[in-house]
Amino acid sequence: MEVKVLDINGKETGRTITLSDSVFAIEPNKHAVYLDVKQYLANQRQGTHKAKERAEVTGSTRKIKKQKGTGTARAGSVKNPLFKGGGTVFGPRPRSYSFKLNKALKRLARKSAFTMKAQESNLTVVENFEFDAPSTKNFINFLKALGLDNKKSLIVLGDTNKNVYLSSRNLKASSVVTSSELSTYAILNANKLVLLEGALEGIEENLSK
Repeated sequence: MEVKVLDINGKETGRTITLSDSVFAIEPNKHAVYLDVKQYLANQRQGTHKAKERAEVTGSTRKIKKQKGTGTARAGSVKNPLFKGGGTVFGPRPRSYSFKLNKALKRLARKSAFTMKAQESNLTVVENFEFDAPSTKNFINFLKALGLDNKKSLIVLGDTNKNVYLSSRNLKASSVVTSSELSTYAILNANKLVLLEGALEGIEENLSK
C-alpha cells in the first residue's frame, strides 16, 4: 500500500512510500492482539499484594471459651477468620502475573495492530527530522501541524533521537519511541500513529521474519 509522506509542517512533500503488505495489510488476528496486550498489562503488575492469614495474625493462642455449654458455636482462637481482626481466608499472596508468548505470535499481534491503524486511516508517515536542542514548543508545533495537539499520539523514530525525546517528555498525550521499543499495546493505545521514514525499514525488517 502507498501512503503520502509529509514534512515536519504537516504538508505533503510530493513523495509517496510503499508500505509492506505483509506488515500493514494482513488479515488482523484479534486473538493474537488480545494475548499480547494481556501479557503487556500483566507484566506491569507488581504482584506485591499480601493479606495476613490465620497463622500470621497477631493474637493469643488460648481457647477463648469453653467447648460446650455456651449455646453458641465452638471457638478455639481469636485469630479465627470469622472474628473481627482474624485472618483472611485464601487472601492474596505475592506472585508474578507474567506469562510467556512465542515470538511468532507477538510478531503477528504487532502486524495486526499496524494493519488496524492503517485500515482506520490513523497512520501517518513523516520524513525524518531533528531538533537542534530540546524544545517542547517546537514539538507542540509539530503536533499542531499534523492535527494531533489534542489527540493521543505515538511517534516512532528510526534511531534514538535525544532532543526529540526530551522535547516530548512533558506531554502526557504524546509518546516518542524507537522502532525497537514498539509494543502492540503502545500502537493500539494511541489514537494516531506517526512513523518517521527512518523507522519503516526497522519495523518491516523485524516483522517480516
